[in-house]
Formats: sequence, C-alpha cells, structure tokens
Amino acid sequence: MVQSTDNKKLDNICSRSIILPARFTSLENVRNFVVQIAEQCEMPPKSVFAVELAIDEAFTNIIEHAYGGESDDKIECTCTVLNDRLIVELRDCGVPFRPNGVPEPDLEASLEERKIGGLGMHFMRELMDEVQYSFSDGPGNRKNCNVLTMVKYKE
Repeated sequence: MVQSTDNKKLDNICSRSIILPARFTSLENVRNFVVQIAEQCEMPPKSVFAVELAIDEAFTNIIEHAYGGESDDKIECTCTVLNDRLIVELRDCGVPFRPNGVPEPDLEASLEERKIGGLGMHFMRELMDEVQYSFSDGPGNRKNCNVLTMVKYKE
C-alpha cells in the first residue's frame, strides 16, 4: 500500500512525501517519485540521474540493513524543493544506523582484496552534494528513527 501526502507550499518551498513498504518492489515507486520531483524542479538530466542512483542505493540499504531484509515496515521519503536545491529525506524506524561505525572503503585495493559491501555510503556521498544522518521520532510514537538527508544543488 502506498500513501502519499498532499503538497505543502511555504514561500519557495514545496514538500511532498510518500510512505512505502520496505520491499524491493517499492524501489520503482520511490525512484519514480523522486525523479519526477527532480525533473519538475528543472534539474539537469545528469543531476536527476545522480539523485536516482543515490535514492536507489539508500532505499536498498535501509531494506537490507535497517530491517534485515524485506518487510512490511515502512520507509518514508520526503522531497523538498527550494530555489537552489532538492532535499531528499528517507526515514525508517529499523536498526539504528551509525555512519561512524562504517569504515571508508579501500578504493586502491585490488578486487580480490576488497571487502564485499561498504561502497553504498561512498556512492551516495559522491553522487549528492550533502549527505547527513540523524535520528528523530517516527510515526506511532516510535523513538530514534533513522533519518538520511541527501541534498542535490541545481547546477
């Protein structure tokens, strides 16, 4: 089941949200949602593609790591458009994510020596202009939900 909130307009801000189950079948919906908003705020195709890849990686990581695989738990995606940027926020109430606990990938190591995984955060940071993690309360009085905020500036 997909839930979407109405548009909220405040001065130069337009914000829309969608809530999806933590399932890989939701990837297309969240991708389309974010891409449509990025295109509506007239981001160049290269930036839209970067946002699309980052949201795909982030949503997949939430399913795999916060929820331990597919589930009916929810992931909320909020897109906020400002004059000069698109802000994409993903909120989940799964296992708390501590980015400081994830080592930087060794990009110089040979493929045989590299550890599996660990590139998701690196890709998100390379694709987006800002990436931040925080915690806040979630729906149903749930405490300490993960909040991933990614920002892409208009070029």
